[in-house]
Amino acid sequence: MVQAPQVMDRARVAALAEERLDWRFKAAPAAAWGATVAEYVATRPTLDDLATPLVTLDAGALDHNLTTMAAWCAKAGVGLAPHGKTTMAPALWQRQLDAGATAITLANLPQVNVARAFGLRRIHLANTLLDPAGLRRLSAALAADPGFRFTSWVDSVRSVELMDAALRGAPAPVDVCVELGTPGARTGCRTLAEARAVARAVHAAPGLRLTGVSGYEGAIAHDATDDSLAAVARWVTDLAELHRLLDAEGLYDQADEVWITAGGSAYFDTVTELLAPLADPRTRVVLRSGAYLAHDDGFYRGISPLARSHADRPFRSALHAWTRAVSSPEPGLALLDGGKRDLSYDDGLPEPQLVRGRGRLTGGRITALNDQHAFLRDTDVRVGDIVRLGLSHPCTVFDKWTLIPVVDDADAELPRVVDLVRTFF
Repeated sequence: MVQAPQVMDRARVAALAEERLDWRFKAAPAAAWGATVAEYVATRPTLDDLATPLVTLDAGALDHNLTTMAAWCAKAGVGLAPHGKTTMAPALWQRQLDAGATAITLANLPQVNVARAFGLRRIHLANTLLDPAGLRRLSAALAADPGFRFTSWVDSVRSVELMDAALRGAPAPVDVCVELGTPGARTGCRTLAEARAVARAVHAAPGLRLTGVSGYEGAIAHDATDDSLAAVARWVTDLAELHRLLDAEGLYDQADEVWITAGGSAYFDTVTELLAPLADPRTRVVLRSGAYLAHDDGFYRGISPLARSHADRPFRSALHAWTRAVSSPEPGLALLDGGKRDLSYDDGLPEPQLVRGRGRLTGGRITALNDQHAFLRDTDVRVGDIVRLGLSHPCTVFDKWTLIPVVDDADAELPRVVDLVRTFF
């Protein structure tokens, strides 16, 4: 694999292996306390050496998803700036950059601060940044490092005015994309006329520079029905038209490179089909999919374009939870020791998959989560059994774990830990 240019501080990322493990990391067993990450991994621990509840990543699935998405984007002729908020794991960001990603997308200023601490020099903020001190600090960083690129979004003339006022006298302009939304959805201009007015305001603001158009089609639909796919296509068509209008009006005249960016992990096929033809030597079409790397056994398994299209290489779930049955107070009910503080539940409850040492579960369902327990019903799971769960929506799993073991194969009889991934939420 060809390494990406030096857009992250590789030494700082590598130094994560020297962090000492202790009680602060709930995934680290007491036997690991005092050792560095590298020292502990070198002991070749297995899943049996770790306590429950636990969330792990599967090394083979990570590799598969990384190379599959990179190959898909290369074949489609689009760029990728994966959403780093999914994992907030600099070591995984570095792997995505090495696989060909052009930047890392983030969602707020604290996440940008983490990225800068690890030397990330290509940051796309999928949000409007109005913090005056943050804007001035980023302007100073842009002036000090010509290789640093930062882009924010904007969706109102008022936001343009606030950003420009904060940057008055700052040493470098901040690049922005005009965000297009849709009525009833999240942020973003509601009409093309409104978006054009915002773009004109950006063009007239000395502290800002217009460098593209942006938005998130995942706020428009949440399934793959014909109506939802049509709604996404209509929005993407409007985004393409907005780009054409701004380009024809000459509002990109200060930009060296123009981005048309959309595409989460659910509809990147529709986005690519309609936007890729707009690419030219100065204009890049850039996806921002983030959940593809871990994928899941829930929402994204059902809606991913590589599942809907029956692709030869669909993504694989790399994310699993391991929980122990600690109570069986009624027939057919087992209480597992993982709950809302450990597992995602906002976009589907966990999926029971197997019992360690006993094989795949043919029945069973999680019906509810408390803070520290999951209710598993309709199985013969016994107190003491360890149950593997599939998870839905990786974004709300990673934020519950500051350290996540990577195992060689989650389907193996005895998975072995081959790495520990540090997250920064």
